[in-house]
Amino acid sequence: MVVTGASSGIGEAAAGRLARAGASVVACARRAGRLEALAARITAAGGRVVTVPADVTLAADRERVVERALDAFGGIHALVNNAGYAQRGPAELVPLDAVRRNFETNVFAPLALAQLVLPRFRAQGGGRIVNVSSLAGRLVWPWSAVYAATKHALEALSDGLRRETAPFGVRVVLIEPGFVETEFAQAAEAASGPALDAAGPYGRAAEAGGRRSARLRRMSASGEDVAELVLRALTSRRPRARYATPFHARAALV
Repeated sequence: MVVTGASSGIGEAAAGRLARAGASVVACARRAGRLEALAARITAAGGRVVTVPADVTLAADRERVVERALDAFGGIHALVNNAGYAQRGPAELVPLDAVRRNFETNVFAPLALAQLVLPRFRAQGGGRIVNVSSLAGRLVWPWSAVYAATKHALEALSDGLRRETAPFGVRVVLIEPGFVETEFAQAAEAASGPALDAAGPYGRAAEAGGRRSARLRRMSASGEDVAELVLRALTSRRPRARYATPFHARAALV
């Protein structure tokens, strides 16, 4: 199975958990060094993994990931679309180029990878696609409108794909984490710096929102918590359409 964004956070935890469960894992991400370290840990524990340094926003890299999986293991039975990041900032002030980049990673890349594996899933009579969305795919907070828009789009695509591909034995599942204790928040701050620095009239409210977010992060799940849901989505005989974690995410959705 293919896991994207596997160099850190949820993707790293998912790759390790799936390997421990006996899966043959193709782990891809941009950071080759982090992938090598992941592969060493999995191999030392007796797991099977190959790594592919790749940028999922590039067509050639996506094709290389699929080809490597076929070469290494002879097939693909599951795709875990985890790679993603958050573009934060007041929607009025986020440059459109930054919006497009966020959609490229969070929406277009998962769809493009699904388009690559679905013909193989049909030919073999089934497969699973797990798309890592977010609580933001259902609810929107200030300063996260762009990121939430990408996750809302991913949810819509997943719901459509689920119904379209079910006759072929394909199951499409969404994972909806709330706050998770990973490097995700730091990456979001780095990607969002210009928009946050130029907050202007939104500055005071943005600072207050940051303090609220800091309080919520104290209730964060771990990457391993989300990895367990990924495993459940891939192994349940009849997986649910959506799984959410931790408690604050499930409570917010209710």
